[in-house]
Amino acid sequence: MKHYIFLLFFAFAAPLSAQKVNYNTSKDFVAKGYDVTEYFANKAIRGASNFIATHDGVKYKFATQENLEKFKSNPEKYIPQYGGFCAYAIGVNSEKVDINPKTFEIRDGKLYLFYNSWGINTLEKWLEEDPEKLLSQADVNWVKIKK
Repeated sequence: MKHYIFLLFFAFAAPLSAQKVNYNTSKDFVAKGYDVTEYFANKAIRGASNFIATHDGVKYKFATQENLEKFKSNPEKYIPQYGGFCAYAIGVNSEKVDINPKTFEIRDGKLYLFYNSWGINTLEKWLEEDPEKLLSQADVNWVKIKK
């Protein structure tokens, strides 16, 4: 009987813990608590503690109730690519690297976030080193490392 309880626990717990690996939830929120809908207005704005949504097991913050509702009506539109990890690092090194939420790009209607600290701005590198090629490589790499 204990064996069955153990198996049931892992049957339900394993997918939950595996799911979190696919998202960068630094500071407990995707995009470090920045409002993912505002990126599409070319703005990096922190979300507020009173406008929070959970989607796919992870939390998002929003600047306004209107933005929260926009997200809820179409979350897939606003979710950052590669789980919110640095797109450049995924493309070049196949590594999950944290981001600076103020460094982003909207490309073909999708949100990409980048690392920018200590004099290294990976968005600049992304743009200099052929973003289409890096994007293709990042897509391939993400499939391998997202789990």
